[in-house]
Amino acid sequence: MKPKKIFFIDSMGALITAIFLGLVLARLEPIFGMPPKVLYGLSFIACMFALYSFYCHLQLTKNWRPYLIGIISANLIYCCLTIGLVICYYQKLTNLGLMYFLFEIVVILILVCIELKTVSELTYRKD
Repeated sequence: MKPKKIFFIDSMGALITAIFLGLVLARLEPIFGMPPKVLYGLSFIACMFALYSFYCHLQLTKNWRPYLIGIISANLIYCCLTIGLVICYYQKLTNLGLMYFLFEIVVILILVCIELKTVSELTYRKD
């Protein structure tokens, strides 16, 4: 997949995540179980990822590799943070909350796999 497209997909996914966490889940704590302050923090991080990826989508024309590695690393750290928060707040999470966070982690990990494949392809060509 082309890096420009990867960055766009990553930015839109992060934006959707930020909106969902900050505007939907935070208002529905009894349904999902995660405290709003935690959700606002995750939403802020997702906003930063969205801005980074969208900037890369718009501005980069070559030397994509280090920027892709940057977002891959950020996404993996976000997954680890989310897993840690799920463990920390496990007793408060509802089944729906647990399903949401597990789904989010799986989607991010699928994206990371696609990004890793793209990075490895970029290693062998000069874009």
